[in-house]
Amino acid sequence: MTQSEIIQTDAGEARITWRPATKKARFVLAVSHGAGGGIEARDLQALAAVLPAHGVTVALVEQPWRVAGKKLAPAPKTLDVGWRGIWPTLEKKGLPVISGGRSAGARVACRTATELGAAAVLALSFPLHPPGKPEKSRADELLGAGVPTLVVQGGNDPFGKPAEFPEGPYELVEVPYGDHGFAVPKRADIGQDEAVKRITDGVTRWAGMLGG
Repeated sequence: MTQSEIIQTDAGEARITWRPATKKARFVLAVSHGAGGGIEARDLQALAAVLPAHGVTVALVEQPWRVAGKKLAPAPKTLDVGWRGIWPTLEKKGLPVISGGRSAGARVACRTATELGAAAVLALSFPLHPPGKPEKSRADELLGAGVPTLVVQGGNDPFGKPAEFPEGPYELVEVPYGDHGFAVPKRADIGQDEAVKRITDGVTRWAGMLGG
């Protein structure tokens, strides 16, 4: 059963779409979208469909700029303000909260995890650097999350391929051939459904190992 609610934040109105756990809930997984897309992203929708059966309530979070109908995200600090604003609502479930997101949303989750008391971080398609500019690394955000962290990264992501990631206190699941949106080319030896299953299987296994 899906429920949506509008949350007032200092950055404007955000929206949370809930997918409640269908067995005893252990965690709330809050995941937000990237800087140019919404919660319709294939990875976010797949997690919302699969994880409730594994005791995880999924909260799909739309940042205020997206709710307001704008095309592009504001500055990182403004994204963090919006994320902080929805946190008390996430905590009302009385469960540990996994802070997550894809792309820009993954950066927000990493930057705010310690201050908000997140139980863990799920970073989908973490944008390690702008395409073609590996010298502009954002590794410090990932390495500074301060809580158990899972990165799920496409094998052909122009924002950072798995082999480019530095060693650190996180786990990484690779989606072979996947681009920044986890799309795989037709020539790949895995299909799109299998690529998405790599995401949901990896996150399900990792969440099952977290203490909660």
